[in-house]
Amino acid sequence: MQILVNGEAFEADDAITLAQLTEQLGLGGKRIAIELNLDIIPRSEHAATRLKADDRVEIVHAIGGG
Repeated sequence: MQILVNGEAFEADDAITLAQLTEQLGLGGKRIAIELNLDIIPRSEHAATRLKADDRVEIVHAIGGG
């Protein structure tokens, strides 16, 4: 199925979860925030949130500095 990830077309498996998507993108275990169709999804819900065709996912990396 086709979804958008950070504005780019992405081909994903049917019914993939947000957690599976982040693993597939190499972001598992990293400090990130995910917005799905303009709603921020808490990390505790990533494993249970399944994506659908044409969903829009925005992933933001937390970067430390000082």
